[in-house]
Amino acid sequence: MKKQLALLIATVLISWSGFSQINKKFIDTGSVKNQFNYLIEKSNRYQNYKVVQYNWLQKLKRNVEDSLVKSQKEIIVNYQTINKQKATIDSLQASIKSSNRNIETLTNEKQSISFLGMQIKKATFKSILFFIIGVLALLLAFFISKFKQSNSITQHTKETLKELENEYNEHRTKALEREQKVMRKLQDELNKNKKE
Repeated sequence: MKKQLALLIATVLISWSGFSQINKKFIDTGSVKNQFNYLIEKSNRYQNYKVVQYNWLQKLKRNVEDSLVKSQKEIIVNYQTINKQKATIDSLQASIKSSNRNIETLTNEKQSISFLGMQIKKATFKSILFFIIGVLALLLAFFISKFKQSNSITQHTKETLKELENEYNEHRTKALEREQKVMRKLQDELNKNKKE
């Protein structure tokens, strides 16, 4: 009886393990790593080997292929996104370089003045301008002093001329009076001589 019971228990266990192996379903959700781990755990051992159901391997193969295709699609989409972003970055960097050149040009223009078609720095232009203004001020002072000197000479000459004119007029008047006196005397003498 013990033998029969042991045989019955052995038969039930063998059939139950075979039945459970057949009824086991392969999980096809989760990551590929989890699916591999599940496959290795739930497979049977035979000496140093693992016995795996063929349909489980086929399902795992399809899942891996699907994951690879999905990953490749994501890689392509990411690569296109990276290329678009790179193009955007390149255009923005070109725009920044252009803006920096414009800023540099405007800064140079702000710090310089166009004079006679040349760009001259403001400090140099101010120095030249102050030098020209200084020279003009010195020339103005020189010409004003010369003008005052000439004007005083002219005024002095005019006064001298007036004095000379007055003296001349007085002299002429006196000379005219003398001449008239002399002429009267002469006429008187002539009249006297005629009467005599």
